[in-house]
Amino acid sequence: MKKTREYYMNLALKLALKGKGKTSPNPLVGALVVKNNRIVGRGFHGQAGLSHAEVIALDEAQDLAEGATLYVTLEPCCHFGRTPPCVARVIKSGVKEVIVGMVDPNPLNNGKGIEILKQNKIKVKVGFLEDKLKRLNEVFIKYITRKTPFITVKVAESLDGRIATRTGDSKWITSDKSRGFAHRLRADFDAIMVGVNTVLRDNPKLDVWFSKRHPVKIVVDSQLSTPEKANIFSGSNPVIIATLATRLGQETENRVILGRKAKILEIKEKAGQVNLKDLMKKLAGVGITSILVEGGGMLIGSLFDEGLIDKIMFFISPKIIGGKDAISSVMGQGIARIERAAKLKNMSLRRFGEDFLIEGYIK
Repeated sequence: MKKTREYYMNLALKLALKGKGKTSPNPLVGALVVKNNRIVGRGFHGQAGLSHAEVIALDEAQDLAEGATLYVTLEPCCHFGRTPPCVARVIKSGVKEVIVGMVDPNPLNNGKGIEILKQNKIKVKVGFLEDKLKRLNEVFIKYITRKTPFITVKVAESLDGRIATRTGDSKWITSDKSRGFAHRLRADFDAIMVGVNTVLRDNPKLDVWFSKRHPVKIVVDSQLSTPEKANIFSGSNPVIIATLATRLGQETENRVILGRKAKILEIKEKAGQVNLKDLMKKLAGVGITSILVEGGGMLIGSLFDEGLIDKIMFFISPKIIGGKDAISSVMGQGIARIERAAKLKNMSLRRFGEDFLIEGYIK
């Protein structure tokens, strides 16, 4: 097999994936040092505050980096953050060429790192596997350019779009395989979000029992009606309750109690409810880059109404629940005309036992 630049960049991409779910708010990055068609250094970014991928790869290569080619999935940084600029380390290493998968969308860098390398007589080639790399860092790209979290909605529903019966029973619509996969998804996100009705009806823990990572639990609760003994407060995950700013001057007993268990986040009002756009701005402000929304139908529908959803993951079970009072997966205000319906792009279909997972991005 001929080892092309795309071949090495694909290996660097696979290295980058080893940091999945661990690097927030930083991007996933992988790097290789190649000399005489032999890999002499490998690295990936494993956690914010730790060394970047290219530094790790160059440290492994040591003196062999002299005259070698560095492959890196994302443009090396040229600014001080939690770590020094990577371009200085690249220049010092003596590499003759740097192959960059994609330009860094961070305004602090965004081509500046590439220019510095060129000014120091290092050959730079840019643009390899860009579509894959943009998908790899879709969360980082949105967060760093738009200052708002990447929002994924996960739903477990019946064939007729119900997430619970008319009595509120919802255990279990989908199969064990679907639920196991859906649970593991949580570790990839900074936060898990539900509406207060889901807390009142299902009393979920929203934990990630298999992982050392502890995503923030977020409850959208305009009336501060979350029970003080709700399962949401179990475990070590921090909890945020988003409520109306106009209510925070009222030192009610429930607010004082909940304030001891969670961070109460003040949000602007919209039609008597939490303003979801304001909420997302404030969550981004505290460093939350990605959110997995797990219900309920009113919250999900409202997020669709506001155009805030980036991606959906709908697990569909071959069951029909029926009933006009059964709870739908997407409620909210909805649309008036079919031509305004949310449409999916880059859609995929997978099977989990008897269920199907429809996954796609909102156009």
